[in-house]
Amino acid sequence: METIVNHPVLLFLVTFLLLWGGSYVGSLLRRRHEVMPDDEREDFNMILAAMLTLLGLIIGFTFSMAISRYDQRKNYEEEEANAIGTEYLRADLLPTESAEKVKSLLKTYLDLRIQHYTTENREERHGIDDRIAVLEAQLWEAVRAPGVGSPTPVTALAIAGMNDVLNSQGYSQAAWWNRIPLAAWGLMWVIAIACNMMIGYYVRPADRYWLRVIVMPIVVSISFLLVADIDSPRGGIIRVHPQNLTALASSLK
Repeated sequence: METIVNHPVLLFLVTFLLLWGGSYVGSLLRRRHEVMPDDEREDFNMILAAMLTLLGLIIGFTFSMAISRYDQRKNYEEEEANAIGTEYLRADLLPTESAEKVKSLLKTYLDLRIQHYTTENREERHGIDDRIAVLEAQLWEAVRAPGVGSPTPVTALAIAGMNDVLNSQGYSQAAWWNRIPLAAWGLMWVIAIACNMMIGYYVRPADRYWLRVIVMPIVVSISFLLVADIDSPRGGIIRVHPQNLTALASSLK
């Protein structure tokens, strides 16, 4: 299930097939029973309307969750660029040799962070993350040594800036891991399938019967596709691009 929600197009296809299957099962159940009396159809209409309202509310809340997580990833990318840029300036507060080393490491670190955002291959991205972890240790050691050797308020400012750089990367990574829970996807699927079964059972045979039964699965599947696309950091079309990090790299060059 985790693989499906990470690929919005696959989720759209699976959702459409499940919902269309629910409508088809509902139509089969209707054929095996007698025609529903008008008074029972009124009760059925009330239940169906309540279920559709519940489905709409859950999709709306889930969409809001996906938007908030997308905004969070964008904000942390901006904060990460600001932290790196600030520390690059504060590096001048360190001794000359340490300052040059910190600036060189920061440029390499910045390039790796941009690659982390843009690299599609999972194995290559894992390699980049390993290099980032090693580089973070080198960055901390580069500011720790002069801070311990000559502890002054000026060097403390540079150390605090490096701490912000490392923390911003952790916050950014946590935001990428913060996804819509799989239980929420399962709940939406269950309710959507139940609604389509009831629609298939409710709709009377007509000239455009299949059109009326298929419209609901398509609309709901498109809604699921949009939510999954926004929620997936790498699997969809809507992604967070490292605009601030790229602009910072250009300015440093």
